[in-house]
Amino acid sequence: MAKQKTKTFEEALERLEEISEKLESEEVGLNESIQLYEEGILLSEYCYGELKKAEQKITKLKLKFEDSTIDESEE
Repeated sequence: MAKQKTKTFEEALERLEEISEKLESEEVGLNESIQLYEEGILLSEYCYGELKKAEQKITKLKLKFEDSTIDESEE
């Protein structure tokens, strides 16, 4: 399988949807199904990682906001 070039989260999610539709259509052979499944797993791992990064960033921003709100209330 060729190495994937970097995709945005949205592109990866769109490709996952395409793969899912293709696999559900039952019009693909065994070998292609396995390749699509493998690609889907890799894309799923990528999307999960991107979501975890976004969650961490939101948590940091939330904590920063809460800290600044506490500082303002102490003045």
